[in-house]
Parts: sequence; structure tokens; C-alpha cells
Amino acid sequence: MNRFEKPERIRFSHCDPAGIVFFPQVFVLFQGLVEDWFDEALQIDYAELLGPRRVGLPTVALNTEFRAVSRQGDAVRLSLGLERIGRRSFTLTLELRGAAGELRVAARQTLVSTDLDTHRAMELPADVLAALQRFNAEAAHG
Repeated sequence: MNRFEKPERIRFSHCDPAGIVFFPQVFVLFQGLVEDWFDEALQIDYAELLGPRRVGLPTVALNTEFRAVSRQGDAVRLSLGLERIGRRSFTLTLELRGAAGELRVAARQTLVSTDLDTHRAMELPADVLAALQRFNAEAAHG
């Protein structure tokens, strides 16, 4: 499976009073990864997609497993893989790994394409669908 990866440093703002990453902050990190994936790997401007184009990508399913803690100052690697492409939705696998490669958080997330004016599901825009298919094709030839 083709994976999009980004390094990240765990910051004070990610942590709770116990000094470890507060679990909702993992979802903030993963959302940033999805936005970077759109901009960098798919070559689709995420802000334009939601703004002027009025295409939303809300999460409709999210399964997460927290296996180990991360602390302020930790260097981690976030990664994303594309598991499934449907007509109106797609499913991602997301990981947060420590510097030694140990899996700390694993998630499976399904996002659905919606019209932000009606908030109804819609088919994936043609350019988004093509970009998703290209990303998968690169994995097959990678």
C-alpha cells in the first residue's frame, strides 16, 4: 500500500497535564496529515475544495487504537494509506509511529464527499476521484 508520510514533533500544546498527548490531539494531527496529503500528494488544494468549491469531507466512521504514549518533544512519523475508494467515500489507514518505528496509534477513517450547501452526500468530484486512483496506481507500481 502506498503511504504518504510526514515527520512531526510533539508539542506542549498536544499534551495534557500528565505530560502525554491528549487523545483528541491525535485526531488534530491526523487531520493535518489528510490536508497535507491532499495538497502535496493528490495535488488538490484542500482549502479551495472546502471553500470556493463547497465540497466537504466529513468523517463518517473512525476506529482508533492507542498502543503507546507520546510525550512533549518526541519526534514521530505520521503516515496515511488509501484502503478503499467508493463512489461517494474513501477509507484511509492512519498511523503515528515513534522515532524507532514503533506503532503508537493506528486508525481507520472513512470520509464521505458532501455538498456543503445541502450537507448531503454526493459523488466524489471527478478530479478527486482521479487523484485517489492515481495514488493507488502509484502503490501498485511502487
